[in-house]
Amino acid sequence: MKRFAALFAELDATTSTNAKVEALQRYFEQAPAADAAWAVYFLSGGKPRQVVPTSRLTILACEVAGIAPWLFDECYQAVGDLAETIAHVLPRDSEPTDFGLAVWVEERLLPLRGLSEPEIAQRMKAYWRELDAQGRFLLTKLVGGGFRVGVSKLLVQRALAAHAGVDAKRVAQRMMGYTDGKVTPSVERFQALIAGHDEGAPAPRDEGQPYPFFLAHQLDAPPEVFASRLGPVADWQIEWKYDGIRGQVVKRAGRVWLWSRGEELVTERFPEIEALAAQLPDGTVLDGEIMVWKTPHPRPLPEGEGVSTLPLPPGEGWGEGGPAPFALLQQRIGRKTLTKKVLAEAPVTFMAYDLLEHDGQDIRNRPQRERRERLEALLEGTRFKVSPVESGASWLEYAKRRERSRELGVEGFMLKRLDAAYGTGRTKAEGLWWKWKIDPMTIDCVLIYAQAGHGRRASVYTDYTFAVWNRAPASPQEADAVIEGMSAAGPPRGAKAPSGGSAAASAASVGASPAREPPQPGALQLVAFAKAYSGLTDEEFRQVDAIIRKSTLEKFGPVRSVKPSLVFELGFEGINRSPRHKSGIAVRFPRMLRIRFDKPLHEANTLQDLESLLKL
Repeated sequence: MKRFAALFAELDATTSTNAKVEALQRYFEQAPAADAAWAVYFLSGGKPRQVVPTSRLTILACEVAGIAPWLFDECYQAVGDLAETIAHVLPRDSEPTDFGLAVWVEERLLPLRGLSEPEIAQRMKAYWRELDAQGRFLLTKLVGGGFRVGVSKLLVQRALAAHAGVDAKRVAQRMMGYTDGKVTPSVERFQALIAGHDEGAPAPRDEGQPYPFFLAHQLDAPPEVFASRLGPVADWQIEWKYDGIRGQVVKRAGRVWLWSRGEELVTERFPEIEALAAQLPDGTVLDGEIMVWKTPHPRPLPEGEGVSTLPLPPGEGWGEGGPAPFALLQQRIGRKTLTKKVLAEAPVTFMAYDLLEHDGQDIRNRPQRERRERLEALLEGTRFKVSPVESGASWLEYAKRRERSRELGVEGFMLKRLDAAYGTGRTKAEGLWWKWKIDPMTIDCVLIYAQAGHGRRASVYTDYTFAVWNRAPASPQEADAVIEGMSAAGPPRGAKAPSGGSAAASAASVGASPAREPPQPGALQLVAFAKAYSGLTDEEFRQVDAIIRKSTLEKFGPVRSVKPSLVFELGFEGINRSPRHKSGIAVRFPRMLRIRFDKPLHEANTLQDLESLLKL
């Protein structure tokens, strides 16, 4: 653990990419393979399952430190990070041991799950004594399931490649699925990452190995400058951008594997795609989108149909239905049991848009134009859907067509250079893809709760909960009365402050009753509907932080209820109904676009405005 703690400190102390890679490389050269296996897992984004609730860790830390919970809470408010707070308050009477990371994880951390509370308490107190402050911090992060570090998976791959003398692309491919929580890191798995390419045939488990995904850059320029920045339209392959789950279909050795972009093996969750891919020839890897495809009325496919194409709006040839909202796909994601009803209500398909392996050969270095031709030829006559290539005479023509994206159930366009190879990650070195998304939906909402951020923003309130009016205020005075009533009495009885999770935040509501009673039917109130923590500059966050500290109504642990005084323009990618939220609505990827200092509170949007967005 000492070696891993030292690595963590070194990575946390620098912003230099080269320095991080060098630190990682030194670690891999010195650490035992068992420790390195777990280090790669955690540093690459692997999430340890929470084995002890953070509330229990707080209680234990107070007992060991001999301090009252209120004092711990005050320390937490100042520090901003639970694990760091625990490391600070614990007595400096440690008796460090020299066990490695693998021993700590496999023999100490993981066995905690399922033990009785007294046994957990006894072990955690003993473990803390065996570690110094940095080790205690890391152990608490791992036990509480909150480990994060400022290093990307790409840097880990570069360090491993440099350490082993193996091509970084090969390491990147081997790491696909490495952070899948269903498979435990091991010496064998680590050695497979760094093995030379000529050391024999791949192990059987490598047969289903996908390729690293190629990621697009966001295109925010106006279409009027596309010609000067991107060149002529004829140099690009232009397709619709779908709102699904990015995935790869791998068919080798008579078997099918389906991987998500999150490097999770999801074959069993989508049996329709597995059955569809069973007819593909061995040595095939497709890149595309997992999505629900709704048809208006079941009917036989037309005779001689080959590659399916994206339907057009009603009256223009949609005949085969169209992409369904992402919310319907979410119903499939969390299902452990797939009943006939679930399969019928949310039929999943795979929209293929690239071919990465053909006849057992890696063709990612071939031009986009060639890969597309091979893809169409391969899937001709199959039931696979292939993302159609749009045609147009100018960028402005595409801009006009893009305006219909929401009507079509898509997010805009994908632009792919015809001479581009299929790269690794978000890079411009090997190829070039752009995502030209439609502008987000927007709503003007009111800040009602705030929580401190993490890392370098741990001392600043950056995580906000927003609300809209349940109806339009009859007048500015009615809205002012609601705010003043809140200031006099705080949230009504039964209202909750968000505990950090978006579901909890969205379940909160703020009412107007100065007597702390629930508001009467029809009474004006603010209803929380979203939580966001990104979009503002550091200076804007500091400005809002100062206002939050001056307008706090109540404290709920790390969360502050604030007197509503600020209106924000919030942007989000999608919206759907959600019975889990008190507002009845959930939004996707909310982010702050700007602070509306120019807008009074009574002019913020309403639940009815959110309802109207559901119809778009």
